[in-house]
Amino acid sequence: MKTRRTVLGLAAALALAPVVAPILAAAPAQAEGVLRIAQQFGTLYTPFHVMKEKGLVEQRGKALGIDIKVEWIQLSGGSAVNDALLAGNIDIASAGIGPFLTLWDKTRGTSNAVKIVGAFGAQPNYLLTNNPNVKTIKDFTEKDKIAMPVAGVSVQARILQLAAEQTFGPGNAKKLDALMVTLPHPDATAALLSGSTEITGYLSNAPFQNHALKDPKIHKVFSSYDIFGGPVTPTVAYATVKFRQDNPKTYKAFLEAFEEATKWVEQNKKEAADIYVKVEKSRLDPAFVAEVLSDRDTQYTLVPLGTLKFADFMNRIGAIKAKPTSFKDFTFEDLHSASGS
Repeated sequence: MKTRRTVLGLAAALALAPVVAPILAAAPAQAEGVLRIAQQFGTLYTPFHVMKEKGLVEQRGKALGIDIKVEWIQLSGGSAVNDALLAGNIDIASAGIGPFLTLWDKTRGTSNAVKIVGAFGAQPNYLLTNNPNVKTIKDFTEKDKIAMPVAGVSVQARILQLAAEQTFGPGNAKKLDALMVTLPHPDATAALLSGSTEITGYLSNAPFQNHALKDPKIHKVFSSYDIFGGPVTPTVAYATVKFRQDNPKTYKAFLEAFEEATKWVEQNKKEAADIYVKVEKSRLDPAFVAEVLSDRDTQYTLVPLGTLKFADFMNRIGAIKAKPTSFKDFTFEDLHSASGS
């Protein structure tokens, strides 16, 4: 019982809102002036927290001559987000580049075709472990379990698969798939820190990885930047082409607010940390959150970076059929004047 309390306490300390109930039946398409936004867990979503707290979408909407009703929905895992988007229950989705590419490939040329509105900035994902014997992924055994938001298909899963291919050679991308376990970030962090479960590895994101590394029993096996050879934007916001066409002012208001919030976070990290803690009702120290937001490896940009490497890998292992030649193939033209990758 003591261990269970400890694990639950650690999850509570991260204080992120609970996952919403299962998605309801498909909703009808929304008219201009209504915007339903899905978000997940982590400080990379801080621009969304700022948008919510400051009412930026509503402000931008008024400047365009419309009143926008914004609804915020918190989900866990790209599969749940994609299902919600296809069911018509959300208008703006947010998930890892892996789940996005899966949906982009699946919906190309259909009425549900999707494209990226903007990225949540470049930020590394760490593979962490509490097993002192694990120095590289070669050291994991069948006794180890590696937690991530969604086993097999999340952005974290794809990172581990690419690392496996690089380590064990072509054809071995899924060599470690049997070790993957699906857990939301707060629960995975708590399990890793407790050391009392089968979870000995965790492919994370901020602030969870930063929090875990404060414990001397936890060490980093690799960073996603090591695997991709540089910065990568692991998480993106996306929408259907139809939504953008049918709701040009609402879409424009969202894009402008997203860009404004991203720039504001970069310039006001302390205040942004306060907003993150307030909106998420988090028990984390705002100073710690500000430290996370100030990480030197984080770049604040809406322009996708390193995403073609993801796409090439997913095409190579058969996860997607199409092989994009440019980031412009799966982004809206608002981003095409920038240098993405």
